Amino acid sequence: MISLKNSDQIAKMRTAGALLYEVHQKLRAEIKPGVTTYDLDAYAESLIRKAGAIPSFKGYQGYPATLCTSVDDAVVHGIPNKKQVLKAGQIISVDCGVILDGWQSDSAFTAGVGEISPEAQRLIDITEECFWRAARQCVAGNRLGDVGHACQEYAESNGCGVIRDLTGHGIGREMHEDPPVYNYGVPGKGLRLRAGMTIAVEPMISAGDWRVTCDPDQWCYRTRDRSLCSHYEHTLVINEEGLPEILSYPGFKWEDVK
Repeated sequence: MISLKNSDQIAKMRTAGALLYEVHQKLRAEIKPGVTTYDLDAYAESLIRKAGAIPSFKGYQGYPATLCTSVDDAVVHGIPNKKQVLKAGQIISVDCGVILDGWQSDSAFTAGVGEISPEAQRLIDITEECFWRAARQCVAGNRLGDVGHACQEYAESNGCGVIRDLTGHGIGREMHEDPPVYNYGVPGKGLRLRAGMTIAVEPMISAGDWRVTCDPDQWCYRTRDRSLCSHYEHTLVINEEGLPEILSYPGFKWEDVK
């Protein structure tokens, strides 16, 4: 069932999103060679709890950490650990969620560790552009197929693969609500978007094939061909004017996007 949010509920999600944005900005500054993914996780949890919020991933269906830290060919759900030391040239996707005053926000980014190759940076840039193109389609009256198609068309036109087994989602009091938000689709098909809908749009884009495998821990997904993968996500709302507002990016203005 689709849950439409009112202005008071959206305001609370906006506050949760602002906190998550702050956490992500501080995490970006900590990503460097020699840091462990465990270090990043502990830091994120301390920031969230000091702000009076709850890490929404920790304990979710048994997940043991605050962050998902997915390195190189890992797509999503990489579990932080003390033995995973970041090395120069790697890329890491950091996914995090918070619950503040009962309302969720979910966001992810991919960053380079030290100096990375032009090919890796190109993949990160393409993934972020996929998000912005998809988010622009999140207007009242459009359909989810329009959103997915915008992502798919840009990724594939640049020779990249769109991960199909994992999707974006509705979000609100629960981290995962209806509807699923696919990163591929057919224009004019799928659920029609309405004002008050809150969704997490999250392209997962590979440098190679879109197919994935899952590690023995039953959490971490990797590209089957072991190509690099990048992930970018924000929580957004279709506002009263029927336009997309990025709740996990305070101060964002559409004119800032090319």
